[in-house]
Amino acid sequence: MSLFTDLAYQYIDGEWRPGSGSWDIIDFNPYDGEKLASITVATAAEVDLAYRAAERAQVAWGETSPYTRRAVFEKALRLIEEREEEITQAIIAELGGTRIKAGFELHLAKEFLREAVQLALRPEGRILPSPVDGKENRVYRLPVGVVGVISPFNFPFLLSIKSVAPSLALGNGVVLKPHQNTPICGGSLVGKLFEDAGLPAGLLNVVITDIAEIGDALIEHPVPKAISFTGSDKVGQHVATVCAANFKRAILELGGNSALIVLDDADIDYAVDAAVFSRFVHQGQVCMAANRVLVDRSVEKEFTEKFVAKVRTLKVGDPADPATHIGPLINSRQADSVTALVEQTLAAGATALLKGGAVGNLVEPSVLTGIATDSPVLGQEIFGPVALIVPFDGEDEAVRIANDTPYGLSGAVHTADIERGVRIAKRINTGMIHINDSTVHDEPIVPFGGEKHSGSGRLNGESMIEAFTTQKWISVQHGRSRFPF
Repeated sequence: MSLFTDLAYQYIDGEWRPGSGSWDIIDFNPYDGEKLASITVATAAEVDLAYRAAERAQVAWGETSPYTRRAVFEKALRLIEEREEEITQAIIAELGGTRIKAGFELHLAKEFLREAVQLALRPEGRILPSPVDGKENRVYRLPVGVVGVISPFNFPFLLSIKSVAPSLALGNGVVLKPHQNTPICGGSLVGKLFEDAGLPAGLLNVVITDIAEIGDALIEHPVPKAISFTGSDKVGQHVATVCAANFKRAILELGGNSALIVLDDADIDYAVDAAVFSRFVHQGQVCMAANRVLVDRSVEKEFTEKFVAKVRTLKVGDPADPATHIGPLINSRQADSVTALVEQTLAAGATALLKGGAVGNLVEPSVLTGIATDSPVLGQEIFGPVALIVPFDGEDEAVRIANDTPYGLSGAVHTADIERGVRIAKRINTGMIHINDSTVHDEPIVPFGGEKHSGSGRLNGESMIEAFTTQKWISVQHGRSRFPF
């Protein structure tokens, strides 16, 4: 595809240039193995160039009227709408995302750009009273300066834009590093979008590289004052440690092990629909996915039969086919890991209500039950099409099971009694939870983030202002202060 070869470069200081590393990142289509692009990696020296460019460009950008900044995001939004089919094809080819998934990702990307248009105008200063006569306390809301953004492979276009757009809207410069499995959708496409939208050169830089080449250069570098990372909790812990050692702000959106709880009074057919979507959207490669489906024992039989029947109808195959529900996992390592996890869980005594096979990176759905309460699989994130059905007796046990994991990102509760659902939701240690809906949700103005190993900090809405600006106190003494010496 020409789009992939045209954008197989680093984007530094307004120029598209090859990396100077000694090896290439090969971008493959995970469905058919087609080579999409070959990109020579950026070195630590090029990371430095990118940060220095962002630092220089940010000074004037931070002083630019937010009304002027806003125009860039309005243009970027129009460009996405004009190029929607091209971007959809890129998501299908590079991620193995289905058309359903691509539509979901692009819809949210546009929503976040619409929010960025408004976000540019939202920071406000304050004048606070002082106990000192004649003193005026001004509190200014200023850009942090430069933000480093590290995006994941599962929703790369959306999750790059989600941090890049608000950072820029609030007056910052940005260096973006996409995941090495999605360098185009998560990196070059975003750079090209903002270049064509008229963003001044140097403000947004895209470096395509890997820790094997640059080590911690991206997060240790002295220029960025905040790092926005989306990915696994293991890597997130390392990012947090390095940021803390270098006095940087870390916004961490990490993994999950969400529970979708079906109470005894739930609408079973609706709960089945929500649970199937929550578990199998984008092959289960979603941090908010419902790894565990907790079902009250009184409705377990009915729910399980209907759940398995619906999962059997999901079509696995070519993500370019509009009828496909489940495409390939991102690479063979992920496919092998998910397949091995199913085998290990079955060997430990679980029962397969449905056991899917695997061909290449295509992994068919599996539904497991009868899992031992101390099984490690119940506490971990499964990034693939595997559902765990766990029965419970009463609300207290449902809450205990839901909380029995290191993660705390999302969740859902299904019940005919909304306030009962809310009471249970308050007891579950997650950053987000939804009553009578799926576990997979994101909206531009609500605080998005997790508890425990699912991350720290929040994104979206007012949380973006907290994440990507800082406060500065300037006092003005209109009279004369008295000093003790």
